[in-house]
Amino acid sequence: MRSLLDLHYMTFLGLGFLLGARHALDADHLAAVSTILSDRPTLRASGLIGFCWGLGHTVMLLLVGLAVIGLQMTIPERVAQAIEFGVGGMLVVLGVSLAVTLMRERWHVHAHQHGGATHLHFHSHSRQAGHAHPHWLQVSVKPLVVGMVHGLAGSAALMFVVLSSVRTAWEGAAYILVFGLGSIVGMVAVGMAISFPLVFSASLGRHAQLTVQGLASLGSIGLGLAMMVRIGLGEGLF
Repeated sequence: MRSLLDLHYMTFLGLGFLLGARHALDADHLAAVSTILSDRPTLRASGLIGFCWGLGHTVMLLLVGLAVIGLQMTIPERVAQAIEFGVGGMLVVLGVSLAVTLMRERWHVHAHQHGGATHLHFHSHSRQAGHAHPHWLQVSVKPLVVGMVHGLAGSAALMFVVLSSVRTAWEGAAYILVFGLGSIVGMVAVGMAISFPLVFSASLGRHAQLTVQGLASLGSIGLGLAMMVRIGLGEGLF
């Protein structure tokens, strides 16, 4: 009997890990991380950004989860929808921030003569080799905060699953941690996958990279606005 209970518990935790990894693929998560990665299009930064997002996501889930389980409370649907509305606003801010960054780079075309032929080159005064590279703290803070916001937004649905399935607070905490670990692994993998088209587009020229970054910006803004309109109309927020 005990072995059956242990098997059930391990299966429960294993399912939590897989669901956490799948959770990293939600559209709003992908849009946010894509926008952040577009500002740091390197393979090295992608793993750190994915890890920091997953860490922030897990920390917030654990904090909310322990409070909900310990107090035996539920998160009202209207509160959950308001938080999701805030996530939509965050996506808009991230997309606009990336667009502003791209415009501030002041990319322009230089024409010069070489070998009797005229050549055109894209150029920016803000991306020269002498400029200092951002510190790892600068790269990690934004995805950490974004992950915490996503964790807060996703806590209501996860707490419903946890409260209906666990018997003790320890089991609930274990499930949330395993779920969070799955989301960290999933987002690190997703971040590295997203970085490939960004890095590849850079090898094709700055104009190609600008196109990919612009699409990431527009995608984040579009999805954020769609979430805000859907939730705002559905919940009567405006």
